[in-house]
This record gives sequence, C-alpha cells and structure tokens, in this order.
Amino acid sequence: MAATPGRLAVISTPIGNLGDLSPRAREELAAAELVAAEDTRRTGLLLTTLGLSRPLVSLHEHNERERIEELLARLRSGSRIALVSDAGTPLLSDPGFELVRRVSGEGIAVVAVPGPSAITAALSIAGLPTERFSFEGFLPARLAERRARLAELAPETRTLVFFEAPHRIAESLEDLVSAFGAARRAAVARELTKVFETVYRGTLAELAALARSDTNFTRGEITVVIEGAERKAASPTAALDAALEVLLAELSPSKAAALAARLTGAKRNEAYARALELAPAARRDD
Repeated sequence: MAATPGRLAVISTPIGNLGDLSPRAREELAAAELVAAEDTRRTGLLLTTLGLSRPLVSLHEHNERERIEELLARLRSGSRIALVSDAGTPLLSDPGFELVRRVSGEGIAVVAVPGPSAITAALSIAGLPTERFSFEGFLPARLAERRARLAELAPETRTLVFFEAPHRIAESLEDLVSAFGAARRAAVARELTKVFETVYRGTLAELAALARSDTNFTRGEITVVIEGAERKAASPTAALDAALEVLLAELSPSKAAALAARLTGAKRNEAYARALELAPAARRDD
C-alpha cells in the first residue's frame, strides 16, 4: 500500500517578541518530523526557548532548489514538514517559493500557519492608507539600480512597503526624496515588536533629515511605508478617446461622436473631428 502523503506547514514566527508566536504555530512545530529553516542556528534557539527539539535542515536562497527533491521525498512518504524563515512569514522576501510551488503542484497538502509579519505590522501603525498597497521587498543595493527602480515606482498610487538595511536607510531616503518628492508622507518603523521599537512619521524630507541626525534611526531591522502618488484625473481628451475607441468598433463616426459627446461632456463637433481621426479608413464614409 502506498504511503499517505504528508503535508507542509508554512509557519510564521516572531519578528521580535516571542509572545507573538501563536499556540497553533507551537503545536505545528512540535508535530513536525522535520523543520526546514532559513537559518538552523536561529531556529534552533527558537525551538529551545519553546522547549522543543526537532530535526532541522537548512533551506535558504542558495540551496533551495537542491533541497527540494529531498524534502519532496520525505513528504511523499508521509512526513510532516514545517517551513520557517528567520523571522516573520516565509516567502515574503524570504525563501520557500520554489518548495511551495513544487509541493502544491504534486497535490501534497500545504497549510498556512499565519502570524507575525513586519509588512502588516508596519502598515497597521504607519498612519498611511492601507486599502491598497504594494510590497516591494528590498530596494537594489547599487545606487544606479536603486534610483532607476524608484523612478519606475514614483507614479504608483498604492501605498508602498519596503525593507531596508540600516546602513543604507539614510542614502535610500535621500534617493526617495529625489524620486518621489520631499513632501510625500512616509513612516520608518525600526525594531518592530522589540524593546526599542520606534516609528518615525513625517514627510520624506523630514525623515531623511532625521536619518542624518538621530543615531538610533539607522539601527535594527527597518521597514519603510510610503504613501502612494496622488491620483490624477483623466483628461477630457483621454476620456473622449477611450469612449470613441469602443464605440467606433460598432458605429459610424457620426453616431459614435454623438454618443461619446453625451457620455464625456465633449462638444459634438470636437467629438466628430476626433472620431474621424480615430476611425478606420473603411468606416469614415459611413
């Protein structure tokens, strides 16, 4: 009889305060026959603190692909495996994606054991809009690449969340001022859930100045939250063109112009002139 497949539990672990580990996460770690950890030493200390002793195997960005077949074999034979990162939720700027993709692709159960995340923790206390946001991970370390990436993100209207290394935060904030503008609101959260948790809020210019003057600003784990760019209303011309592009597929220029003018508030003659420009040659004489 073939063995019943095991399951992979993706477990969130504390980002600082051990009290944030859920009872379910502890139960899953205790039940695991193997723990795949980004850093076995760090996870070993966590397990010891919890009074647990489980077999550990490393799984990090440099060996994930090589480790997958070994872990898949264990899962196929019925083992329960726990996946953890150094802190927070695996796969969110941490390894584990390839493993989860392969395991789920074989129809083996993958369960989430949610919990701490620096992303949601920072968003919850930043004082910035949270309805729509984009997590961008770490910005490029190289200056030219970082500035190019920020130039791409400058028009983004969603709230942005970044991780940043403490030794680069001051330089990154200066680049953010250049790319996003001095007045864009932001928050820098450091050492979340730890003894020296601090949240700095203000404009990017104010935060860049603080990074240069406050020695504590550049210490510890850092998460940056930045409000999105202001939404720009579509111009009347853009709205007219959008309406005409749809209507001209079915109507003559004169009829499309009449309807588009009513929908957008444009003048009838302007709508007709634009319809003639946009209409396929075959339909201009309709």
